Amino acid sequence: MGMLKTVAQAWKVPEIRSKMIFTLFMLVIYRIGSCIPIPNINRAVLAELFSGEAGLFDLFDLFSGGSFSNFTIFALSITPYITASIIIQLLSMAFPYFERMAREGAEGRKKMAQWTRYMTVVLALIQAIGLTVGLFRQAVVDKSFFSIVVMVLVLTAGTAFLMWLGEQINDRGIGNGISLLIFSGIVARIPSGIRSLATAVEGGALSIITLIIFVIVAVAVTAGVIAIQEGQRRIPVQYAKRVVGRKMYGGQSTHIPMKVNQSGVIPIIFAMSLLQFPLTITYFLKSNSGFTEFVTKWLSPSGNPGVWVYGALNVVLIIFFTYFYTQVSFNPADVADNMKANGGFIPGIRPGKATEEYLQKVMSRLTIVGAIFLAIIATMPTVLSVLAPSLSGIQFGGTSLLIAVGVALDTVRQLENQMLMRNYQGFLK
Repeated sequence: MGMLKTVAQAWKVPEIRSKMIFTLFMLVIYRIGSCIPIPNINRAVLAELFSGEAGLFDLFDLFSGGSFSNFTIFALSITPYITASIIIQLLSMAFPYFERMAREGAEGRKKMAQWTRYMTVVLALIQAIGLTVGLFRQAVVDKSFFSIVVMVLVLTAGTAFLMWLGEQINDRGIGNGISLLIFSGIVARIPSGIRSLATAVEGGALSIITLIIFVIVAVAVTAGVIAIQEGQRRIPVQYAKRVVGRKMYGGQSTHIPMKVNQSGVIPIIFAMSLLQFPLTITYFLKSNSGFTEFVTKWLSPSGNPGVWVYGALNVVLIIFFTYFYTQVSFNPADVADNMKANGGFIPGIRPGKATEEYLQKVMSRLTIVGAIFLAIIATMPTVLSVLAPSLSGIQFGGTSLLIAVGVALDTVRQLENQMLMRNYQGFLK
């Protein structure tokens, strides 16, 4: 209710309302483009390609809001941009040139954004060639050179347009543009999920009791996701007073917000990519090959005992990647050094090495809670598919839920900041 109240209050402010309308307009354009098919594709063959286990392509279809499986002009979605952003982020920790750019402030961020754009186009071009010549080659009607070039350019241009669309939302709208594009794709699949539930109930495949239990579990999980996403441990920090000339600085108290889920949805994506890579390979092999039969039995969520092996490996990998990504995104040594350089300290903890060890201990305890939470959310769809096979086709994935909740909370937070800034400026006037 608080979220709806914030949106309603923001809508009453003309300046913020215009930004919200602009954002909605951009998202409508995105959804319209998601329905425009790529030319020269046999739709019947395309439907057959996605009739079985899609492996890693399920993740691509999630980010594209169904555009990937329908092979529309936005089939690549914003995935190349996400990949390019992660690569640039990793390069900033490994190469001095990118590390210097990351420390140059606004100018450095502008250069890194430019590098990200260039890499996005290159990755989109490579993926477009791979899809057209490789994965979807059976569905391509005209395999002439000119036809293939047109399809590749259309796919690449679609990703470039989405990247521009996201930047327009960042500059003139509300929220993070790239995140909102993914969010709109996930939300767009909700009506089809509700229709599938209704069809299952009408056909007798799903009982009313099972449906009620499913709804209760979905609401409880959503509430849990919100609680964990918003949960944080606030480490108190005190800054010592110091005199510079005739002025006194410092002396204030603040805190370091350490989130329970510091790594977001990244560990689930990494774990899913690794686990479903063998399934993706089988997509290109014959169904009766030895490798395909082994993977289907032992490493597939639809196999037996593969569903249990898949679930166990998923939990282990998510916990591992949660620790790994948290260490990458939050460095206790740098935080302790910055605090010491600015005269800050944690009450009861000596500055320097002791502060670093304390932050490391707190982060480790929070990380295990976040890792277990992510593992439960990610494996829940697999458990539901075993306990209630009639729900296996419902798009109730942990990745979708985490992204949707995270983006919604972040957007509402930005709305609150916009209103707070407007009131503050009005007070100054």
